Amino acid sequence: MQRILYFRYFLVFLSATFLTVLSAPIPHYDLSKRQTTGGKLVFSHFMIGIVSDRTSASDYDADMQRAKSYGIDAFALNIGVDDYTDTQLEYAYESAANNDMKVFLSFDFNWWDSTDASGIGSKIAQYGSKSAQLTINGKVFVSSFSGDSLDIATVCSIVGLDLFMAPNFHPGEGDFSNLNGALNWMGWPNDGNNKALQEGIDITVTDGDSTYLTTLANKSLIALVSPWFFTHFGMEVTYSKNWVFPSDLLWYQHWNNILTSVPEYVEIVTWNDYGESHYVTPLSSPHTDDGGSKWVNDMPHDGWLDMAKPFISAYKNGSTTVSDYISDDQIIYWYRSTPRDIDCDFTDTTMGTANNMSGNYFNGCPNSWETLTDEVFVVSLLTANGTVTVNSRSTEYSYDALAGASAFSVPMGVGAQAFALTRDGGPVMNGTSLKEIVLECVYGIYNFNAYVRTVPARDSDSLQADGLAALTSGLAVACEATPSLPATAPATVAVTATATPTPAPTVSV
Repeated sequence: MQRILYFRYFLVFLSATFLTVLSAPIPHYDLSKRQTTGGKLVFSHFMIGIVSDRTSASDYDADMQRAKSYGIDAFALNIGVDDYTDTQLEYAYESAANNDMKVFLSFDFNWWDSTDASGIGSKIAQYGSKSAQLTINGKVFVSSFSGDSLDIATVCSIVGLDLFMAPNFHPGEGDFSNLNGALNWMGWPNDGNNKALQEGIDITVTDGDSTYLTTLANKSLIALVSPWFFTHFGMEVTYSKNWVFPSDLLWYQHWNNILTSVPEYVEIVTWNDYGESHYVTPLSSPHTDDGGSKWVNDMPHDGWLDMAKPFISAYKNGSTTVSDYISDDQIIYWYRSTPRDIDCDFTDTTMGTANNMSGNYFNGCPNSWETLTDEVFVVSLLTANGTVTVNSRSTEYSYDALAGASAFSVPMGVGAQAFALTRDGGPVMNGTSLKEIVLECVYGIYNFNAYVRTVPARDSDSLQADGLAALTSGLAVACEATPSLPATAPATVAVTATATPTPAPTVSV
């Protein structure tokens, strides 16, 4: 069915620097700067605003230990102005110290007032001397989401400590003169204004990094890498937040870009922002429900961190290939659970009364839905050459994968999805996904989140009670706020056809 899209009229303002880099190559970074900036480090963005239910430092231990085991050096602790922020920061800093991890503050200027240099400086001073605080050459590391009008000189004068300021200032908007570096938040192809793609405007992640490098000159860039983006908030937030960024094989492609461009710092967005669908930690990581459980329940993502692990090791060791950092065969796969053109308009009420909440781009269906592809995405991490096969409904796709990392996609077939690896004519491993692709609106809403799993299969992973608390709120259909993946995999359909999968594009993203 051809869907008529009702767009809200708004102007997209792009700086001249963005317009000059639409075809920029993958940027390269000045390796000599690492001698004075602390070497290659990997961070992950951690949302403090959804962990108010944690009651001790030990509630953070699993996150700290897990992150460290994958090669992540520090958490960027995203903070707003909630009354529980300091309690949770104390727990996080204590747990990081106990687990030999580092953390740093990342001010969220959706909530902080960027003109409050005094309050921001005082908050940095409160935590900057703690043992778990990340420092670069003795300077306290601080970042942000947005905040271009922040007076950095005043902040530094208030803190009383040497600061390494690397906020999410924007080229052409923020004053970069007093910064040590900056974070490019846009980790997805976008319209240049932190929104989904618009007709004729498509800025890649590497385009954005190139613009930052030009603006920063000899200062440090935090390059962002993210696996996905889908959000479907309506009445839960104070503004329309209903869009996707095209992601598909972005996680694989951009990690390869990272190995080629070799930035000083990399930040994974995010560890636990479930509501925007780019989390990489298990669903069971303790958190409260901001309404995102409607599209997060039964949609684990921790397999994405498995995929990233050899890339993190290769990045830190200066290698452009991950082959030397793969010790066991593994297949990581992901897909949406419904085709992109499924019509849920009659039941999707998450966006307000009659799907017509003021400020929506169009009724129910998220903006930029048509940029997604109906495919199953597969990454193989192999110790030796092998053949990877995918059975999507009744079609079998085979791919000769080399040792190391390879990626491809196959058309999405409704029903069960099965995966296998063979080598030298014999089976190595196989598995069938617990989640089928369906032609129905689960919970009555549009859900363009990804389901991510591995072969060999991981342990089951489910949201806890606090993470399910708002699942039924606002839905037009009756359902239970419980995990619902089956204990055993569904039966596959007998193969009636064979086809060749599509290798991952080699262009920069």
